[in-house]
Order: sequence, then C-alpha cells, then structure tokens
Amino acid sequence: MLSALLSGVLGLVRNKLIAQVFGAGPAVDAYNAAFELPDVIYYLLIGGVASTTFVKLLSNYETAGTLDEGDRALSNILNVVGAGLLLAILLGELLAPLYVRYKFHNFNGDLQAAAMCVRMTRILLPNQLLLLAGGVFGARLLSRKIFVYQALQPLLYNGGIIAGALLLGRSLGIYALAVGAAAGALLGFFLINLLGARRIGMRWSPSFNVRHPTLREWVRLSLPLILGQSIVTLDPIIRSYFAADIHGGISLMKYARDLFAAPMGIVGPAAGLASLPFFASLWAEQDISRFSNAVNRSVSRLLAVSLLLTSWMVTFARPAVNLALSGGRFRGHDATEAAELFLLFSLSLIFWTSQNLYARAFYAAGDTLTPMLSGTAVTVLSLPVYALLFRGYGIAGLVVASDVAIAAHMAALAVLLHRKRMVSVAELPWGEVGKALLAATMSGVVAGVLLRLLPAGTSHVASLLRLLGGSVLWLAVAIGLLMVTGSALPEAILRKRRTAR
Repeated sequence: MLSALLSGVLGLVRNKLIAQVFGAGPAVDAYNAAFELPDVIYYLLIGGVASTTFVKLLSNYETAGTLDEGDRALSNILNVVGAGLLLAILLGELLAPLYVRYKFHNFNGDLQAAAMCVRMTRILLPNQLLLLAGGVFGARLLSRKIFVYQALQPLLYNGGIIAGALLLGRSLGIYALAVGAAAGALLGFFLINLLGARRIGMRWSPSFNVRHPTLREWVRLSLPLILGQSIVTLDPIIRSYFAADIHGGISLMKYARDLFAAPMGIVGPAAGLASLPFFASLWAEQDISRFSNAVNRSVSRLLAVSLLLTSWMVTFARPAVNLALSGGRFRGHDATEAAELFLLFSLSLIFWTSQNLYARAFYAAGDTLTPMLSGTAVTVLSLPVYALLFRGYGIAGLVVASDVAIAAHMAALAVLLHRKRMVSVAELPWGEVGKALLAATMSGVVAGVLLRLLPAGTSHVASLLRLLGGSVLWLAVAIGLLMVTGSALPEAILRKRRTAR
C-alpha cells in the first residue's frame, strides 16, 4: 500500500506534467489510445493476470518442497508462451494502422492523430513481452511472500514516463511519453523482478516443451481468463471506442480515471496482490472456514476504507482536480469536465476494490472458469448500457455505465462465492461496513458545508487551502465517528503499523 501511495503521487506528477505540456487534445488522445492494441494482445494471449496464475502453480511446488522443479516449469512456460507472444507482437506491428483506423474511427477524421497513435503503438507493443517475463519472475517472489520488488514496479514505470517527458519532451514531443513508458517497462516490469528472482535462487532454464504438464495446467487456468474478458479489462476499451468521436474525450476520461486510480490503487490492487498467496495457502490446506473468514475480514476492511475514501474524493473533487491538473495547456473548462468525471468515477470505488479480492478468492482456489463466465455475461449485458448512456449524456454517461458494470461484476462474484459455499456473504461483518458508511457520510456533509463557507477560487493556492482546510475537518469528523461507534478499523490500522515497526 505504501508503494501504491507513492506510485499514486508519481502518477499525479506524471499527469500534471502531461496536462500542462500537452493539454487534453488529439495528441494526448493518440498517446492514450496507443496502449490499447498492446493491452488487447496481452489479454488475449495471457489473460491479463500472469502473476496470479503463476503464483497458484508455484504454491503446489512449494507445498511439495520442489521449488527447483517449479523454476524449470515456469521457465518452460515463459519460453513457450513468450514465443507465441513475440509472433503476436510482430503481427501487431504490421496491423497497427488497420486497428487504429477501425477502432478509433481515425479520430473523427484527424489523420495526424491517427498516424501518431500508430507510431506510438509500435513503440509500446514490445512492453507486453517484458510484462510476461516480469510476471514469471515476480510470481517466484510472491510465492515466497516477498513484495518489495512488486512494490517498486509502478514507481519505476511511472518514473520512466516522467523522465521521458522531462528529458525528451522538447526533441520528441508526445513520442517522448511512449519512449519513457518503454524504458519504464524494461526497468519496472522486467529487470527489477529478474534481479529479485535471481537473489532468491531462481535460474532461467532454456527448456521448450509444449507438452509439459505445468504448461497444460497453466493453459487450463488461463484459458477461461483469455476467452472470457471481464469488464475489469474491457471497460477502458469500451469507453475509448465511444469517446473517440469527441476530440479530447479519451484524454479527459484518462486524466479523471488516473486521478481516481491513485487512491484506488492504494487499497484495491495492493490488497488483492498481497492477499493472494495467503488465500492460496489456506485453500491448499483445505481449511474452508478460515479461508472464508480471511476473505470476509479482508473485504469488510476494504469496504470500510473505500467508503471513507469515496467520501473524501466526492467532497473535494473540484479542488483536487484543479490542484492536480490545471495549468499550462489544461484550461479551466477542461478542469471542470475532468472534475465531473472524477466525481462519477469515485462512486464506484467500493466495487473496484472489493471485486479485486473476490476474484483473488476464486484464483486462490484454482477456479478461473466461474469468474470468467460471470465476467463475460456482465460485459455483454453492459454493452447496451454504455451505448444508451453515451447517446444521452456523452462522456459522463460512459463513466456512469462503467460504474454500473463494475457494481454488477462485484455483486455477481460475491453471490457466486456464496452459492459455492466458498465465502459466506452472510458472515461479512456488516456492522463494521455500516459504521464506516455513517462516518463517510457525515464527514463528507460537514466538510462540504465548510467548503461552501470558504472563499471560492480556482487558483492553485485557493485549491490547496480548500483541500487542506476541508480535509482536516473531514478527517476529524471521520475518526471521531469511528471511535464513538466502536469501529474496529482505527485499531486494526494501528495494529498493522505496530506490526510493521
């Protein structure tokens, strides 16, 4: 979570830099769209959760005490799957112009933006091979419950983009961001995990056996994730398809989504990543009761924290966006639109964070088919919702549709875990969630009243004063209500800090 916090800060610095230098126009649309084809190739061939499936496979070798054999098995998967991914990347390099033409409608006739998108897509495509290799080596570290190298990953990746913008921005323009992302992927995805894996004794093996039993098991685990893409991976692709009709639409949504992702990443993906090896260990021991309790305990605390963060983000959406993005080529009307989108994204925080843990519960049990079928069904049913809300409300409608889709996905996973008698929804500590909801609501209302009394302004100084002053009052009310209602959350956080020390 500390890494996610620092990464969120770097993400804010990155977006502030991009917004001031490049604004929210077609060039930034092209840059953001350039990530899509590489991501699609990775999702279709790997399933988007390489580390997750690799950790599950390694847990079996660790239980049997044969990690050396597990290393050779993982090397074989890397070699075989990497060869297929390399061919797909080369094909993607050839077909990039065709993909951009049909997926983004040539950016509503802006051929220059389309050409920039194609060039940057070709720069970013090799990143997926680095991501695969990093997933293999990172899984070896996660299986040993070593998280520091994974924690450094997003810091190095965001740092690469920032360095590219600062060092190469004047000479390469928008292409400096793509070059920085490629350098960040090399350092953050690949090298850091390679060095960490070698330090704990893992060695790469040149084996290439398409009939290896562990490769077959990986295919069994990954195939459902590859065939059935959930709303988690397809949401940005769906939104960008519609937003390509509006100049600056993709970049405005991306700015708002990245700002939302900063606090979300602190509690959601970080908690899911850290919980997976523990869930997998409990399931391997066939202790279903402890497994269910562990998932429910994690989800309830995550829901409580997410409700509090949602309250803060909704209350301070405008000053936060002004401070994080305004300036340079990012104009006042851009900030107004981004603040509205950020507020709408914030309403879905509890669903994004909790679905992450529920999905990890399935993965820890070796069941990737059930979440695949559920996620695919939710995605298909959500498509008309995206189209309908976009026609009626434009980009804001797309964000609302995204919120509805992820809420349905989370609810479906929770119900399925309950019906399979893996995790009982009835045993979720609802009282703790209710206390957090009360604290979140009242702190937001009180801080909102204070913001109305403070002098209005859109300058950085005014936004900072409103943000700091309001946040102090918000925090005091939230903590006070949690203490008065007897919530276990403050003590749980303090206990984690004492344990870390």
